[in-house]
Amino acid sequence: MTRHNLNDLAAFAVVARTRSFTAAAAELGVSPSALSHAMRALEERLGLRLLARTTRSVAPTEAGTALLDRLAPALAQIDAGVEALSDWRDTPAGTVRLTTFHWIASTLLARRLPGFLTRHPGITVEVTVDDGLRDIVALGFDAGIRLGESVQRDMIAVRIGPPLRTVVVATPGYWDAHGRPDHPRDLLGHACIAYRNLGSGTLMPWEFEKEGRALRLQVRGPLVCDSSDLALAAVREGCGVGWVMEEDATGAIASGQLEQVLGDWSQPYPGAFLYHPSRRQVPPPLQTLIADLRS
Repeated sequence: MTRHNLNDLAAFAVVARTRSFTAAAAELGVSPSALSHAMRALEERLGLRLLARTTRSVAPTEAGTALLDRLAPALAQIDAGVEALSDWRDTPAGTVRLTTFHWIASTLLARRLPGFLTRHPGITVEVTVDDGLRDIVALGFDAGIRLGESVQRDMIAVRIGPPLRTVVVATPGYWDAHGRPDHPRDLLGHACIAYRNLGSGTLMPWEFEKEGRALRLQVRGPLVCDSSDLALAAVREGCGVGWVMEEDATGAIASGQLEQVLGDWSQPYPGAFLYHPSRRQVPPPLQTLIADLRS
């Protein structure tokens, strides 16, 4: 196979993974039009349509998906071979491709990653924010960061954060006007700010636990969104009740802006874990990142 074909196949894998010529072009450092032309040329050489294009999206066809399934492991091996050269350097170098969800990106990674990059200038970290649970191997990621209960069992998981809690909060004025709940089921009569998971398209249930009893509620209210920042802003303005990460609400609770209820139903659960495929040799850049985040 010519080098030109290999480059086009690698570019196809990026387009199929990102499902966007614009995003793929930015990642590859080329123009979207040049990338689209290269993909059409690849399809002509192979005699198959690999990508289904519309005015708003692009996705692999059945043939494209079959090709991607074969390409992804091969390209991962090539990347691993190049990154293994870091063993010959005094300091680790290379690229780590991560996927995580918005809250982790805006809290844990926002606090820890800048310092890591300063200490390790030879390492580049690519972070893709995605609330859906994805196959990191098929999509070409080196690792993912999720909450403990979401990590796939066949992955190597490393804890990189403390246990977490979600808490129920609203403004004191809201509670005074609508009453404070004595039991989680009382929230069904309140205006609750709901969260929609983009990965599954479903509303996220509010989860509670007390003395071994678990309870999941599907709440309703004036706002449904997929942004924890927007949800908390609506709660602070008195629009309704929020089920939020305790870390996000600590300052507002301490100042009296928000009031927590049902504290005995808010139990800690496993915090953030970095996970990666089970394999004998972890690339040095990823080893370095893991060691830094778990410290």
